[in-house]
Amino acid sequence: MNDIRVAAVQMQHSPGDKAANLAKVRLFTEQAAADNVQLVAFPECCISGYWHLRKLSRNQLLDLAEPVYDGPSSVFLRKLSEDNGITVGAGLVEVDSVGTLFNTYVVAMPDGGVAWHRKLHCFISQHMASGDAFTTFDTPHGCQVGVLICYDNNIIENARATALAGAEVLLAPHQTGGCKSGSPFAMGVIDRKLWDERASNPAAIEAEFRGDKGRGWLMRWLPARAHDNGMFVVFANGVGTDDDEVRTGNAMVIDCYGRIINETCEAADAMVVADLDASLRERCTGVRWMRSRRPDLYQPLTQPTGREEDTRTVRFEHES
Repeated sequence: MNDIRVAAVQMQHSPGDKAANLAKVRLFTEQAAADNVQLVAFPECCISGYWHLRKLSRNQLLDLAEPVYDGPSSVFLRKLSEDNGITVGAGLVEVDSVGTLFNTYVVAMPDGGVAWHRKLHCFISQHMASGDAFTTFDTPHGCQVGVLICYDNNIIENARATALAGAEVLLAPHQTGGCKSGSPFAMGVIDRKLWDERASNPAAIEAEFRGDKGRGWLMRWLPARAHDNGMFVVFANGVGTDDDEVRTGNAMVIDCYGRIINETCEAADAMVVADLDASLRERCTGVRWMRSRRPDLYQPLTQPTGREEDTRTVRFEHES
């Protein structure tokens, strides 16, 4: 792995307004390129919008969806990447050649390469399918990158499988924080009034962003995905109102020891930049631990227990 300068963006999207959302993607990408960033990550479904998707019919989703690689948003990202000499990752609703819908993250690279990941645990709509493959790829920057979208990162096996496939840097695009959760000590809904009054009272909303509805919850598990697997993690997230919830931003970059290199709790669109020191991976704990694995003992991890349920059921089981 080579050293690389990366950026994580938090942004408030406009539901369904792809032109407005892509304008923000362009703005931040150009700012990142001016700061010599080589890879910039945007949030999950930042092009299409996210939480409102759960209310859309299949036909409405099809109107919003587009194919990857030759669809208009993919073409936009490819040109943006090539024009600015920077790798750009952003999320959208994909429709494939047979009409299947996915929550997909597209990564366009300045050498013309394109990779994409379909969310493995898609729960936002009964009309959308989950992906069935892990995603890792080489970049022109001399590092191997993996992608896990939001809930994908909650399942520890996914992070380990991505690391075992060679990922040195993990892109973790999210729409999280401020969520109504079935777990009593995980996140929680943020009062919309605090967001609306952020200009006059920024301390109140930023306290929520820093607390257990945002950063506090992330700190219980996200750094472990980096540390335990010897990966750098680039966490990009939505911020502000997302339909009837308020996302907490918390854009951050985490090193392979699970230490935060740079972050923000600002209640606004923002970008954080960090330099990843490749030499840290050589002796980091996670990489060393993985060398001590005992694959012969892990067959139970591949066997159903009978307690598994689809992600949509688990995600919404305690909501009325």
